Amino acid sequence: MSVSDKLNADIKASMLAKNKLRLSALRAIKSAFLIESSKGSSKDISDEIAQNIVVKLHKQRMEAHKIYLEQKREDLAKEEFAQAKVLEDYLPTRLSESEVQNILKSIIEKIGATGPSDMGKVMGPAMGQLKGKADGQLISSMVKKLLN
Repeated sequence: MSVSDKLNADIKASMLAKNKLRLSALRAIKSAFLIESSKGSSKDISDEIAQNIVVKLHKQRMEAHKIYLEQKREDLAKEEFAQAKVLEDYLPTRLSESEVQNILKSIIEKIGATGPSDMGKVMGPAMGQLKGKADGQLISSMVKKLLN
């Protein structure tokens, strides 16, 4: 089942269950999918593009949650966090820190990176391989640590 098909089924189930919070988050995903599909010639979007959209939406929700907490707006922070939790159903499984570290070590070995000046050479392939599977800040900090 594609991500779009799963989304449509979940929207229908949320409507029947009258789960407004979940429905709101799912409609945000659907809206982003429609915007993306209107850009290209095809009406359907690939699962890879769909995953990237969901990762972006999740990151936006978590950043908004953090901002609302800093501004002491607990009500809005709670809603953003709840929507982020709904979006997590559509995210690819996250890799553990040790798995990310092993992948980064193999990339560094392949490229032959030796020091901090080679960080740019490592980050390109690392982000390509780990996009959506690990947080970009985690990847960046681990690459710095491994190259030092």
